[in-house]
Amino acid sequence: MDTASLPLPSFALGTALLADGPHAVALSSGKLLDLDSVAERLGLDAPVHTRLVLEEWDRVLPLLREAARSSSGAWTDLNDATVLAPIEPRQILQAGANYRTHVIDLAVKHADIANGRTEEQVRAETAAMMDKRKAEGEPYFFVGLPSAVTGPYDAVTLPPGTEKNDWELELAAVIGRSSYQLSPDEALEAVAGFTIANDLTTRELVFRRDMPEIGTDWLRAKNAPGFLPLGPWIVPRSDAGEVSAMRLTLEVGGQVMQDESTNDMLFDVAALVSAVSRTVRLLPGDLVLTGSPAGNGMHWGRLLQDGDVMTSTITGLGFQQTPVVDAS
Repeated sequence: MDTASLPLPSFALGTALLADGPHAVALSSGKLLDLDSVAERLGLDAPVHTRLVLEEWDRVLPLLREAARSSSGAWTDLNDATVLAPIEPRQILQAGANYRTHVIDLAVKHADIANGRTEEQVRAETAAMMDKRKAEGEPYFFVGLPSAVTGPYDAVTLPPGTEKNDWELELAAVIGRSSYQLSPDEALEAVAGFTIANDLTTRELVFRRDMPEIGTDWLRAKNAPGFLPLGPWIVPRSDAGEVSAMRLTLEVGGQVMQDESTNDMLFDVAALVSAVSRTVRLLPGDLVLTGSPAGNGMHWGRLLQDGDVMTSTITGLGFQQTPVVDAS
């Protein structure tokens, strides 16, 4: 993928390493505004960080737009900065099995195509099951750890002694107000914006051999250091475009592995945020990951290796480019 040709968001919030250290920044026209330099104008105390902005999102966003349109403040060319993960979340809520085609592909891969059952029959049965789940079921969530977060261009080191490490590109909703027990009609109002996440997974650690009856072990399978590349930008919801028509594309070594629309979700962003808020009080800066589309490494029979480079894009949100290192 030629990342030089990819458009930048016209306006976004992020975190970058500038000449004197990390700063919350606003992206505007390919330049970065150091938010410490306009803290008084934003009505915030310096040093400013992105969670502080999100804690007062409804009040600060119009002021942030105004500051980004002006020539005041300290500006840095994007090429002279290192872009970091845009937020240090307190809570990471992750939806699983939320893309219809992905679940159907997994069912075919794990099905026993025997006793006269064909792949077409398995696909049809699973598709009917997914349609019923969408109509009558609820989203499935598990919890991720903030310590797994890394920057959008940082190298990811594969956990020592593991062999089946996989990619899962996801759209992440970033929460912009404290929220609990939201209805689906209220849920999007709690979303400040969107960013890119790659929810990496060590496949051989998903199921416990010593306790098969306990099911999945997402703690150890998904929370190694650096296993959640995040960012580069938090694009405000009003700037991100139609969230049901975003395209998620992930390449490994220049080969397209995932390429799907958010329209393939079983439960849309509003349904996911509403569902998780029935259990969890959402806080500003929290992430709600919305599931990954078809095309992970298990589907292709090709998993992450030393020297791989993952390039991930979501419409309107920029791109990640993540080198892979096997240090074992």
